[in-house]
Amino acid sequence: MDETMPAGNRNHKHPHLSDKNKLKFCQLCGAPLVERYLDEEKHTRKVCSDCGYISYLNPKTAAGVVPREGEKIWLLRRSIPPNDGLWTFPGGYVDLGESVPDAAVREALEETGLEVRIDGLLNVYSYSNVGVVLIAYYGSVIGGKAALSHESREVRAFSLEDIPWDELAFKSTRDALLDYLRYERYA
Repeated sequence: MDETMPAGNRNHKHPHLSDKNKLKFCQLCGAPLVERYLDEEKHTRKVCSDCGYISYLNPKTAAGVVPREGEKIWLLRRSIPPNDGLWTFPGGYVDLGESVPDAAVREALEETGLEVRIDGLLNVYSYSNVGVVLIAYYGSVIGGKAALSHESREVRAFSLEDIPWDELAFKSTRDALLDYLRYERYA
């Protein structure tokens, strides 16, 4: 069973589950890749059968923020796969040339319409079976107005007691919100 997926969405293939068999051709020359044990690395890697380029399979970096306004946090109900219809805090992939905190602020504005200030690092979340590393922050809403986007079908402020735990989109969503609750208790 894939622990990264809520029960209702386990039949939908997550696009970033670790699967080294997906990569078949060299990104430099297009020749087939072969698996080869590299003595110097003590690890099996995908290596180009023609030019020798080593294709390292690395996770994507994502940034997110739990935005607080008063005594509530803002979450969005996803309107895109994976986990369409489930709740998460705003977040997404970091673009080249963008810092991780800037990506979290950008994603919050894009997905919720809210302008957010990063107040601190919440934690870093990575799982061996998912090819994404999430860097999550906590922050404060400093402007904007809650609005829908192509990625959100609903944007809502929740009291900490009303977080929809049974409808969260990802394991990292749950883990980060639990960390946020621990942070709030000690703040």
